Amino acid sequence: MQTTVNQLLTLKGHEVWTVNPGTGVFEALQLMADKNIGALPVLDNGGLCGIVSERDYARKIGLTGRSLYTTLVSDIMTKSVLVVRPEQSIDECMALMTEKHHRHFPVIDNHELVGIISIGDVVKAVISDQAFLLGQLSSYIAGSSPSVSA
Repeated sequence: MQTTVNQLLTLKGHEVWTVNPGTGVFEALQLMADKNIGALPVLDNGGLCGIVSERDYARKIGLTGRSLYTTLVSDIMTKSVLVVRPEQSIDECMALMTEKHHRHFPVIDNHELVGIISIGDVVKAVISDQAFLLGQLSSYIAGSSPSVSA
């Protein structure tokens, strides 16, 4: 059985910290540090309009000489946001993360932000799924699985 994004969010929680486009980059980084997270969805009037990550900071502030204290999230955020849906499998998310080189995906259900998943969340879920499958196979091979009579 493959874990879905919804099952992952049920285990990890649906709590999402967000910022708006007018938030200062320093404030966004402080929030990421305080919450020990690597990215924040950016909401404008309740709708997802971008995502800002530590990578955005490193590449668009750290390497360009912009001021950390005067630059706004809207100036450095990624505006073309890839999202996933609750019914998608973790394997689909892993493939998408690998293909697109993204580490965080907001989860959207009926046009509403309901969570966010990271590459770490996905890897943990994949490992858990594989451990379960290995346990099932070991039980089957050892003959300890319930037999089915014809």
